[in-house]
Amino acid sequence: MTLSQRRNLYATLRMQSAMEEELALSNKQLLTVRQAALHQLFAEEHQQYQQELSRMGKAFYEERL
Repeated sequence: MTLSQRRNLYATLRMQSAMEEELALSNKQLLTVRQAALHQLFAEEHQQYQQELSRMGKAFYEERL
């Protein structure tokens, strides 16, 4: 194997490692974004249910600690 071929092999391995790391980081970021969106959706639905129950003269039981 020539020096040029060895260099290309190592460069390819480094690039593959960098791509795997970047993919892992993007997946982690995507998970964080999806969790935040889901949290916001649940909060909006909770508020909507409270409003609907309030119109019917009812309410959620909320335990205060």
